[in-house]
Amino acid sequence: MRRRVTNFRLFKKSYIVAFFAIGFVCFVALSLWIAYLVVTLPNPQNLASRVVNQSTKIWDRTGKVLLYEIHGEEKRTVISFSDMPQSMKQATLAAEDAEFYNHPAFDIKSIARAILNNVLRRGPIQGGSTITQQLAKNSFLTSEKTIVRKIKELILAIRLEQQYTKDKIFEMYLNQIPYGSNAYGIEAASQSFFEKPAKDLDVAESALLAALANAPSRLSPFGSHTDEMKARQEYILNKMASLGWITKQDAQNAKKEKLAFAKVKQSIKAPHFVFYVRSLLSDMYDEPTIETSGLNIITSLDWDLQQIAERAVAAGAARNDINWHADNAALAAQNPKTGEIVAMAGSRDYFDTDHQGNLNVALQTRQPGSSFKPFVYLKAFEKGYTPETILFDVPTEFNLRCSVDSSPGQGMKPEDCYHPQNYDEQFRGPVTLRQALAQSRNVPSVKLLYLVGISNAIQLAKDFGITTLDQNPMYYGLSLILGGGGVRLIDMVNAYSVFSQEGVVHPQIAILKITDPSGSPVFEAQPQEKRVFDANTVRILTNVLSDDASRVPTFQMNGPLTVPGYDVAAKTGTSQDYRDAWTIGYSPNLVAGVWVGNNDYSPMQRGGAGGMAAAPIWNDFMKQALVKMDKESFTLPEYPATTKPILNGQHIIQTPAGLQIHDTLYWIQKDNPQGPEPTNPYDDPAYSYWEYGLTQWMAQNGQTLVQNQPRQPQTIAPSILFLEPQQNKIIAQGNALSVSVRVSSVMPIKYVDCSFNNEMVIRFDPTPDNIYSVFFVPKAVLQTNIVTVKAVDINGTVTQVTQNVNGM
Repeated sequence: MRRRVTNFRLFKKSYIVAFFAIGFVCFVALSLWIAYLVVTLPNPQNLASRVVNQSTKIWDRTGKVLLYEIHGEEKRTVISFSDMPQSMKQATLAAEDAEFYNHPAFDIKSIARAILNNVLRRGPIQGGSTITQQLAKNSFLTSEKTIVRKIKELILAIRLEQQYTKDKIFEMYLNQIPYGSNAYGIEAASQSFFEKPAKDLDVAESALLAALANAPSRLSPFGSHTDEMKARQEYILNKMASLGWITKQDAQNAKKEKLAFAKVKQSIKAPHFVFYVRSLLSDMYDEPTIETSGLNIITSLDWDLQQIAERAVAAGAARNDINWHADNAALAAQNPKTGEIVAMAGSRDYFDTDHQGNLNVALQTRQPGSSFKPFVYLKAFEKGYTPETILFDVPTEFNLRCSVDSSPGQGMKPEDCYHPQNYDEQFRGPVTLRQALAQSRNVPSVKLLYLVGISNAIQLAKDFGITTLDQNPMYYGLSLILGGGGVRLIDMVNAYSVFSQEGVVHPQIAILKITDPSGSPVFEAQPQEKRVFDANTVRILTNVLSDDASRVPTFQMNGPLTVPGYDVAAKTGTSQDYRDAWTIGYSPNLVAGVWVGNNDYSPMQRGGAGGMAAAPIWNDFMKQALVKMDKESFTLPEYPATTKPILNGQHIIQTPAGLQIHDTLYWIQKDNPQGPEPTNPYDDPAYSYWEYGLTQWMAQNGQTLVQNQPRQPQTIAPSILFLEPQQNKIIAQGNALSVSVRVSSVMPIKYVDCSFNNEMVIRFDPTPDNIYSVFFVPKAVLQTNIVTVKAVDINGTVTQVTQNVNGM
């Protein structure tokens, strides 16, 4: 037993000796390695002799047109610490290192916190850097996120603090850090962004510059993330107040101060697109890499198409400013076969400060109006509805908490009820889905969304590339189909690309390739595609959106939604109160979208709808762009067969059984339209509302929907009374003309035509109030012009009248 105890003690002693020996060896090795680092690391005294970094260049898709260059010769003016405003020093400390003057070269608490975060996240080494460490890293080290680099940073920081005072370190830091737009140091930043010396910066401006230092590209006041920039500035102001450096009132005043930014002075092409690319780069690389590594960024931009887009937007916005009080416009276009963005004009002029030109509206969330309707119609076609399905365009209450006559329920206000109007404030009775979409009828479209389901429509939109519909479906309600959910123009263009490609999604691409200074590729985009929808069903939608004849009478034949000689499909949209006007359209090889409105969300003049304000810009771009491409045609769809009159369009020409006239929900189950008729239509809570609207409309118009009843021949011709324009009205070239007539007829009207100088403007279907109105811009205004209106009744009896209009 004693021998065993002795052996155990000897073993234990040997183990302890070995442990300390190994520990000593490791300590010596670590000490030697650290000593080696200390010897081999750059001397902080050589801080001023660093090699100048190379510039990063952003190119068009050919690599021949330089869009933007981040100069290797950094824009910097060194100033003394005494010339740096106290507000700038405090804002920087609040943003980066509030305890800078109280800790040594490193902050143990911050390092510990960063280590804990990195351990928990198991990601790259990050965080915990003091101002001294940042100066060391930016001056001597790469941006790689490794433990070795972090140790080097600590050693250099310690040596910096041994050689320089805190004030000197802070001075070098403020003279060297990047603020974006090639401005390095606070003097260059102050001159670049505010056109004043740094010593004149106030608290709000200082906090803003301190915010930029966190992510200069992403938070640029000339970029697309100004909301994030503002939030960062306000965080810094709050931190300054909490540290007692300014009062809370000072912070509030600074938050409210409206900052005036100077224009970007560097040579730049396609600036909205360039800053969009820079925001993408900030998601790929850190700021020092973007600013100084000499990268060549080959983008997807087609410079020829970009110039066409910029000219079309500038001309259209100037025209709309006069005609509709809409002072801005934006256009985005992409190749639907690859997802590559080929043009982006985010406003009428990037440098137009009077109209907030630097704001890229292509990336902003705006109300899409009726341009959202195709997603709902496509889902309906998938469900079994057809382009010839009949819906009734009649006044209808859709809030089931209100009564069928739109009286508010208990505890409700009249405005809580929902009974949308059509653009022309008229109701056309029975219409096919083809007519309802082509003519952008609102009431049938809201009914269709009810039949399809809000959640189903939202999911389809998301599958096609819409990124902003993140609320509960009930948040949007049935107004979703009229543009009740905000979208981005760039997303709508991407989604319509799926229409162009018959149900295949191609993720958007703005950067094709990135190479290092030697030309070696460091990134190449990998085109991807995914089928998300049946091809034939999408072809049906495209056939409707390209059916120019079905757009009448809402739109004129051969209008701006057509491009002579090319297959194109398009949809307009106008948001509530005329705050946004849209046109988005496509060919098999090009998709373009146009937004028109005011950046401050103020409404346009009534009449500034998508077809009048946005469509001409879209048409201008597509006409010039398509001639540069191979001509391609849409594939015609195959239509599903159905014997149901309500689905095949026969409901309006066949007598329903027993002469019963009922709305759509009487004849179909909304989730199975091709299936059997409902046993009890009242099982659907909306049935009584739809039925009431139909019966009231019929009573008010003295009509039945049976069109094959015997008619008595009549020989009395219709009569036409001009309401607008007045005889010999004067109009200038490019101005809009309003034509309105009242038609009286013994026999029902079949159609009414309006032409200008013998060129067809529009063909109207019969209207309930016998008023026929159109607002259009004549293609050519002569010295003497003739407006002709022709009315034809169901017997073929014709009346034609004219009115003279004089040109200026």
